Amino acid sequence: MSEHIPTYQLQAFASPEGAPVEVYFPDYAAPIKPKIPLDRPYRGDYYKISLCLRGKAELKANLETYTIGPNCLILATPDVIKEWQYITDDYETLSIFFTKDFITNNNAATGKLRFLVAPPTYVLQLSAAQAENIADSFRFLQQKYKTRSTERDNILKSILNSLLFEIGALYDDLQPAPLPASRTRSQQLAAAFRQLVQAHSATARSVRFYAAALCITPKYLSELVKDATGRTASEWIAEAVVLEAKALLQNPVLPIQQVAASLHFADQFAFSRFFKNSTGLSPTAYRQAS
Repeated sequence: MSEHIPTYQLQAFASPEGAPVEVYFPDYAAPIKPKIPLDRPYRGDYYKISLCLRGKAELKANLETYTIGPNCLILATPDVIKEWQYITDDYETLSIFFTKDFITNNNAATGKLRFLVAPPTYVLQLSAAQAENIADSFRFLQQKYKTRSTERDNILKSILNSLLFEIGALYDDLQPAPLPASRTRSQQLAAAFRQLVQAHSATARSVRFYAAALCITPKYLSELVKDATGRTASEWIAEAVVLEAKALLQNPVLPIQQVAASLHFADQFAFSRFFKNSTGLSPTAYRQAS
């Protein structure tokens, strides 16, 4: 069994044996569905946005539990650790998958939307009227997705861009940003640092690594992150490593030694010291308590 948290490609859901896709609107009524264990911690290389129409579910996103019901908008971003705790038989959603490249290649402005870059929450409760408006946009997108056309991809991308801006406005209304829209260079670097940590913490724990990726000095990175967030760069890195470790420790058959190796610790004892210093529990105690 793999000692790593699996990362699923969008193609695994959309076209397991076909060509890669950038945008995918799933047909949940299809008789054959991909057999992917979403009830265990995993990541995806895609964005997924869903609107719950009925039923209930429970989602863990970065080990925070969200209860999902009708009119909930669910956002799954790349690199975030996800795990579906349960889904009722009558659970029904409208959903859209799309890749990172779609965001960056087709609309630079869309790629800067706050809810996609640094979501304040992964589940947003909408009013009935707000949910109805979003559902109409989803269904229009679904209709065009099923319509054959030589310009189908361009049509889909245009409609999806509109949907993303519509959802971005809801996030800004319901989860207002604590900082002004016009951020300083230091705030932009701090946000970029946190994104890098989310993506690379399993293999890189040094401030120097992230400073080099941002083309600044470790000292400057430490200062700007502390000023922008009130926490040190090392604290952010440690928190991300602990999150990764906790997700791996949820697999009861995975030896702690393998968890330590997958997180690039020198040995099990170094990992255990780090984990206990960060959480107050040894890895074994945490596993028994979870």
